[in-house]
Amino acid sequence: MDPSHREAALKTTALAATLLFAHGQTTERTVIAAERLGRALGITVRVLPYWGEITVEIEGTPISQIVPAKPLGVDMGRVLAVTTVIDQVCDGTLPSDAAHSALISASRLPPASTARFTLFAALGAASLGVIFGALEATILLLIAASAAIGALARRWLSGFSANPLVQPLCAALIAGIVAAAAGRSGLPAISLVAFCPCMVLVPGPHILNGAIDLARTRMALGIARLAYAAVIVVLICAGLLCGFAAVGAELATTGSTRPVPLAVDVIAAGCAVASFGAFFSMPWLLLPFPIAVGMFAHAVRWALVVVAGESAATGTLVSCMLVGIIVTPVVDRLHLPFAALAFSAVVSMMPGFFLFNAAAGLVELVSIGPSAPASLLTGIAANGVTAFLIIMAMTVGLILPRMLFDRFSSARQQSR
Repeated sequence: MDPSHREAALKTTALAATLLFAHGQTTERTVIAAERLGRALGITVRVLPYWGEITVEIEGTPISQIVPAKPLGVDMGRVLAVTTVIDQVCDGTLPSDAAHSALISASRLPPASTARFTLFAALGAASLGVIFGALEATILLLIAASAAIGALARRWLSGFSANPLVQPLCAALIAGIVAAAAGRSGLPAISLVAFCPCMVLVPGPHILNGAIDLARTRMALGIARLAYAAVIVVLICAGLLCGFAAVGAELATTGSTRPVPLAVDVIAAGCAVASFGAFFSMPWLLLPFPIAVGMFAHAVRWALVVVAGESAATGTLVSCMLVGIIVTPVVDRLHLPFAALAFSAVVSMMPGFFLFNAAAGLVELVSIGPSAPASLLTGIAANGVTAFLIIMAMTVGLILPRMLFDRFSSARQQSR
């Protein structure tokens, strides 16, 4: 192979790896897809992803390319477009010299429109309000309006700053201001008005991708992903509490929510799944699948928690394992990012209510000081531990089928 062709093939392979990595594909699938593309282009490469860059090396030579890449976003439309280009090159339906320009076109696909993004942010936040027991029309409209304003602010800020931390901070600040103002007006369920618009900001795919990297012993990358997700959660809490402080109010902790009827719970879960499909720029034709899976999973969780009397963590673990079993072969078949699709299906199970309750309790503890009642301390501990257990249950439940499926697929390929 002449040097110019080898250099072009390396450049194309590095571009494909960068696009997949930056838009939410799991690290393992990014490496597999890029190495597969390299072979189709006539080179054998090793792909080494790190936080901040990807190194693509041609095996047996000192030739390599280092490209900047940070896995900050989730865009299923772009991931699908990139994997389609890779499939076409590998199948011979797309000429090798046209692959680079096709990947550039895939990288320029627009995200979900502002109208869709805003509408589904409002729908998702209101749906989470229903799941947590807010059935009053006034409260749901207020939750939806707060989330819609936050979504518009996020899109507006994206045109001024590429920093991904600014958007959730400002959206949470808006949610805090709206909830605090509503509380001064005497409206009930203010905690849900504050929490629900913030729950749609929780970076679930980054948590799952980080956990998968840790499970595959990519320790540095996994820790970096989880640290990024943790920073976003901290900023969401900070923005929410600052919003209350700006209005001169305090966000008090609230008790556990009452369960809603099964039909209401399942329909609301489906709406929440649809909203996150919009956040992740999921093509419309793919949206029914995660909605159906999410509704099924939530029905299972509702039966385990409400009927069988199991804990929220146990119900979440079983439901997420079922989602992982159903979703894993589908995402491999369609070359979709596992973390984004799986998280979309179980987003309504995220323990945002407990996380934000614990944060509110900590602020209340600091303001009261040594005279704080013991019940406040136990409430903070209970909310924090519950949130941790549910997150662990979601993570293990989703990635365990993923890991087992990969192990089975590798063993089957080796036997062949």
